[in-house]
Amino acid sequence: MHLSWFGLTVELDFKTCEQARLSRDARYDGRFFIGVTSTAIYCRCICPAPSAKRQNVVYFPTAAAAADAGFRPCLRCRPETAPGTPAWNGTSATVSRGLRLISEGALDGDSVETLSARLGVTSRHLDRLFMQHLGASPIAVAQTRRLHFAKQLISDTRLPMAQVALASGYQSIRRFNDRFSRLYGRTPTELRRLNKSASSPTETDEYVFRLAYRPPYDWDSLIGFLAVRAIPGVELVVSGTYRRSIEWNGQQGVLEVRPAKHMHALEVHVLFPDSSALLQIVTRIRTMFDLAADPAVIMKSFQHDALLAPQLKRHAGLRVPGSWDGFELAVRAILGQQVTVQGATTLAGRLVQAYGKPLNGFQSFGLTHIFPRPEALAAARLGGLPKVRANAIRSLAKAVLAGKLSFDSKLVSTEFVRRFTRIRGIGEWTAHYVAMRTLGDPDAFPQTDLGLLRACGDGKRLTPAALLKQAQVWRPWRAYAAMYLWRASADAQVKSRRTMKRRLDLCTTAP
Repeated sequence: MHLSWFGLTVELDFKTCEQARLSRDARYDGRFFIGVTSTAIYCRCICPAPSAKRQNVVYFPTAAAAADAGFRPCLRCRPETAPGTPAWNGTSATVSRGLRLISEGALDGDSVETLSARLGVTSRHLDRLFMQHLGASPIAVAQTRRLHFAKQLISDTRLPMAQVALASGYQSIRRFNDRFSRLYGRTPTELRRLNKSASSPTETDEYVFRLAYRPPYDWDSLIGFLAVRAIPGVELVVSGTYRRSIEWNGQQGVLEVRPAKHMHALEVHVLFPDSSALLQIVTRIRTMFDLAADPAVIMKSFQHDALLAPQLKRHAGLRVPGSWDGFELAVRAILGQQVTVQGATTLAGRLVQAYGKPLNGFQSFGLTHIFPRPEALAAARLGGLPKVRANAIRSLAKAVLAGKLSFDSKLVSTEFVRRFTRIRGIGEWTAHYVAMRTLGDPDAFPQTDLGLLRACGDGKRLTPAALLKQAQVWRPWRAYAAMYLWRASADAQVKSRRTMKRRLDLCTTAP
């Protein structure tokens, strides 16, 4: 069904939106927004306010589209805390990459012309694509992102307004006040007065965020995946909480992530001395924990698949774990070539101890170092590693320093894989695995992975070509299919160990 709002024609199912609005269905939170014409306010579908009459309701595909149409964000349901719009959900590849680049700050200092050039299109065509798929221009999307984050800081912290403006990407407090007042109909200070419960991070540089997701969310599987791969000294998983050291613009800090109580959200604690970096830090965390994913869409694609359907019931809402830093993950992947997960983790810990920066002031968190940067590894001796792997790490570091390889959204997955595999010692598995976890490509697929080749072969090991052919039916969600297959393999190993233990117990207790 095509719906027309304020001259904009967008593909959206009106009936589904109505049902989600009236039932306050959290699965659709952030997939669309509700404009109420009688109040000129837009809300999330889970808003606790009494439901508006149908004739007073219009639907928007994004918050930016609602703001562009003249609606103000609701202060009760707080659209700024909704799950992000999935960059891959019904949009073109150009729009998806554009959204990723904007989330990484592409329009915080550069123009739309610069962004469009990076995407290989004209600025006019990019505007047209954004209006078609998102209902708002790139500038409107970027501005809504910054203002929503500012609202979150105003509501959840006691940062001074000048720091809120800076953290949200505004160099001018006057411009920030003007644009914020236009969107919310109140000044930042007036909104701060309405909130009496915000925490005060200014003494400890600790900030707490609750980042929403669309349920279900299989936290146990994700945290289990990260736990066995946690780099000693840099990462730590304790009692279901993920913790790691971070560095941004030469300053060090720590972040912690755990499920929020009684909410479809993750509770994030960021300890960092520079509040101006908060927007980029939180953006990375959202990507790292795949918070914009739409599990209902993904699971629907797999529900009739003989291999994947059984896993949907056991692990509903499985996510693809992202990475804090692409270079770090690439080095970790090289270390993992032809060794066990535990072996790669041990090697990564040794590398950190030898070449990582000491973490100062956060020893009580059980973390000791920052992962080595490319400049530290470009000429490192890297003893204890096979020569080919050591050379690959050094070559990778040199390629990054020379600007020949990047881990942001400048490159599409195919181009990234092509450049990455030019480095001697880096094969298809490493390249596709890194693309899957760093570029946020939901269709990245490491077709040479031994676990996947065995899992899909019905007792036999498939060839990569045969696996790639079989995986066509999982497009465009092959990265999620890989996660479900790896999860099934891990479950089978656990079951096998339990069976063996029971047999041994019977042997030792038998008369």
